[in-house]
Amino acid sequence: MKQGLFSITQNEKIAQSVYKMRLSGDTSAIKKAGQFVNIKLDGFFLRRPISVCDYTAEELLIIYKVVGKGTEKMSAMEKGEQLDILTGLGNGYDLTVKTEKPVLIGGGGGVPPLYKLSKELKNQGKRVSVILGFNSEKEIFFEEEFKEIADRVLICTADGSYGIKGFVTDAIKDIDFDYFFTCGPEPMFKALESTIDKGISGQLSFEQRMGCGFGACMGCSCKTLTGNKRICREGPVLFREEIIW
Repeated sequence: MKQGLFSITQNEKIAQSVYKMRLSGDTSAIKKAGQFVNIKLDGFFLRRPISVCDYTAEELLIIYKVVGKGTEKMSAMEKGEQLDILTGLGNGYDLTVKTEKPVLIGGGGGVPPLYKLSKELKNQGKRVSVILGFNSEKEIFFEEEFKEIADRVLICTADGSYGIKGFVTDAIKDIDFDYFFTCGPEPMFKALESTIDKGISGQLSFEQRMGCGFGACMGCSCKTLTGNKRICREGPVLFREEIIW
């Protein structure tokens, strides 16, 4: 974990209530796709945990949805303003696992961390498929960005306004895969758990409300076969085989 000041270089709306923010600063504490940052906002006691979408040595890219007063304040910030950010938080995706044709499954706010993951898997020579689920066409973002990287990209909308009508579980039937990586809401995880063959392993990145963001308060614990694990510390990424539903 590392604390630092980041300068906003871009902050723009890319879908309904969804914003893309680029920041310049020291990202050396970020080591894996799937980690997150914790952003301090003036006037708010708790920091805002946001997944890392992408990063280079001196630039951080985050995508966030306006869901409350904190993220609403972020959406109004302009180029040149600075943010106090804790970086290098959480346990990201493990890319040492054996897979040749992984599928990446993202739901809504769970889509951003899969972007960096898709780039890293392609760099390893994997055949990458991506399934992105949204409520409606108005909420879709980063479709073209994923298409520039992945071998196949499927978009689902719950209302059928774009792509496949239904949920990610409807689209996964059309994908040939030997491993899965996912990020999204817990109901989506439970649906995938009952849909994906038990013989296929995977990693799930949990979206969870957090207090401290670095393991002290125990407010974001999840039950596993080896005891409670903190989503902000041992997670947000956990293996399928260890989770108790």
